[in-house]
Amino acid sequence: MAGWFQRNFADPNVASHLLVDEGEIVIDEVRHHWIVYWRAALELVGAVLFFALFVVSPVNVGWLPLLIFVGLCLHAFWLSLSEHMDRFVITNMRVFRVRGVLARRLATMPISRILDITVEKPLFGRILDYGHFVFESAAQEQGLRDIRYVGQPDQRDLTIQRVVQRSGLRRSAT
Repeated sequence: MAGWFQRNFADPNVASHLLVDEGEIVIDEVRHHWIVYWRAALELVGAVLFFALFVVSPVNVGWLPLLIFVGLCLHAFWLSLSEHMDRFVITNMRVFRVRGVLARRLATMPISRILDITVEKPLFGRILDYGHFVFESAAQEQGLRDIRYVGQPDQRDLTIQRVVQRSGLRRSAT
């Protein structure tokens, strides 16, 4: 049962979206920075408090803290799973994002369509080494415009720049 759940609901299966017959390979698979789990962790702390309340509450109202405990645990699990399933992938041909737990959403942009990448690093992002990517492309509306909470954003930006450079789309300064 756990293997089935892992394959179908806890793994975005990035490899199934690759154009293997065209020679596409993954350069970098980006998971969210650990900071995205703060809300789920906070909900779990609240759930533990409600469980403690359940233990000491009278029997006739004990079901309410227990119900809140279960609800908070399930919601924290859902938040964590949905963040875990959101992946940004850099290949030698394109960048794409796959996300979703029950339904999957795939947004793709060929390397040749990337006009500009802005890396935004808020104060906490500079301290904890995460940032947000903002892509500008020939098509303004796409599912890859904002990629948030990217760990090691400077290295990831350089990786994309190298892939663009190696693809021959930009000329070297000589």
